[in-house]
Amino acid sequence: QVQLVESGGGLVPPGGSLTVSCAASGRTFSSYAVGWFRQAPGKEREFVAVVSGSTRITHVADSVKGRFTVSRDNAKNTVYLQMNSVKPEDTAVYYCAAGSYGVSPLTYRHWGQGTQVTVSS
Repeated sequence: QVQLVESGGGLVPPGGSLTVSCAASGRTFSSYAVGWFRQAPGKEREFVAVVSGSTRITHVADSVKGRFTVSRDNAKNTVYLQMNSVKPEDTAVYYCAAGSYGVSPLTYRHWGQGTQVTVSS
């Protein structure tokens, strides 16, 4: 089994940077792809980024390409989402999820509780 806990959210000004982390428990963590999703009030949950398991292949959504970077350290059982040049529209609850590599939340079985990121001056 895998349990995930997000951390690192908070208030950041437009144009600033923030890194959120996803800490996982479970000895099979490295075999899972880990996706990042976000959800703003009144909106659907949307894909942000994904990193595969042992091969650490990444893919990010067009809306954040060039600004966000996803990475993982399997030795630490941790996945990171580095957010640069943030915009107010990046404001959302950010969730990490472990499962099968993809852009749909339906392919992910295990979810964290989310961490709030607010972009505002």
